Amino acid sequence: MCTLGFLINPVAGMGGAVGLKGTDGMVEAALSRGAVPRAPGRAKETISLLKGLDIHFLTCSGVMGEDILSEEGISGYEVVYHPETVQTGAPDTMAACRAFLERKADLILFCGGDGTARDIYSVIGDSLPMLGIPAGVKMYSAVFAITPGAAAGILRDGCTPGGKFLFRDAEVMDVDEEAYREGSLRTRLFGIAKSPYRPGLVQGTKQVFEDHDEERAKKDIARFIKEVMEGTPDILYILGPGSTTAAIADEIGIRKTLLGFDAAKGGTLVATDLNEEGLLSLLGGGTRARLVISIIGAQGSVLGRGTQQVSPAVLRIIGRENIIVVATPHKLAETPLVFLDSGDRELDESFGDYISVVSGYRVAQRKRIGKTAGVGEFP
Repeated sequence: MCTLGFLINPVAGMGGAVGLKGTDGMVEAALSRGAVPRAPGRAKETISLLKGLDIHFLTCSGVMGEDILSEEGISGYEVVYHPETVQTGAPDTMAACRAFLERKADLILFCGGDGTARDIYSVIGDSLPMLGIPAGVKMYSAVFAITPGAAAGILRDGCTPGGKFLFRDAEVMDVDEEAYREGSLRTRLFGIAKSPYRPGLVQGTKQVFEDHDEERAKKDIARFIKEVMEGTPDILYILGPGSTTAAIADEIGIRKTLLGFDAAKGGTLVATDLNEEGLLSLLGGGTRARLVISIIGAQGSVLGRGTQQVSPAVLRIIGRENIIVVATPHKLAETPLVFLDSGDRELDESFGDYISVVSGYRVAQRKRIGKTAGVGEFP
């Protein structure tokens, strides 16, 4: 039998769709902008795929775990921590982890983002393995499965009779959210955790590539995308976050939000730092649009990490045929698979097995999309 400590950070990821680029210390602001909880649904997706396995869950009361286990008909659970307030926070996460340690859990399964991973690691260090169900805005740490379904696949490996876990050292990253909201990415290594591993089902740590060849490659990509944009002046172009899309903005002569979504049409900046609501407003009335988005280096994320503003509703309006993915050759060489985690599994699977990535001036590469199908179909 596997004994899993299971907890949910119920506010993780709420700031993404409303353009806050994070939720730490911003819960009230996110709620005021109409944000809705994201983590419970993500956790439910994983738990629904674990039915029938010999797992005993140690969990927290209410929204931090018990509610989802009860809804999914899981009877083998025990509540070992009760948060004192309705709005939970980091102290609750850390207190729950101390309870998991005392009850000798085999592994901690959590649903949250980098902040949640950091809080867990601050209690357990490398004494207990941890695996994250991705629900935050960014998630640069390497302890996360690429999707909720992938998390279930990893757990099935270790908790099926005769199965076993493979473990690796995984970086837990600390992201300065205040700086991130101001358009500056500052990360530091917080610690090295022990985490279950399966190739293609867990993400790596985001890598930043900065050298002469990288900058030249970005300029080549930018020249090509500029030509495409100039040839279609009636189409709205939405530029995603990152330095490669920033190079495109520089090439066409507009000022871009480095870590946000901006829109341009006919060489003119239309809107900056758009949230989901702003994107949906721009796309109303049959507006033709294309999304230009980059890959997170080494992780391989195309949709789902720092891109929650581009919700499934936004993507369906744009159409997958109008999504242009860009990345430098160096970044692609360091990225064995790309993955999509928009929050709508049917939409993600509609992209097929490969995606075309613009990697230079009139040059593109086909990159394989990592798959995490249904129960019994994990690769």
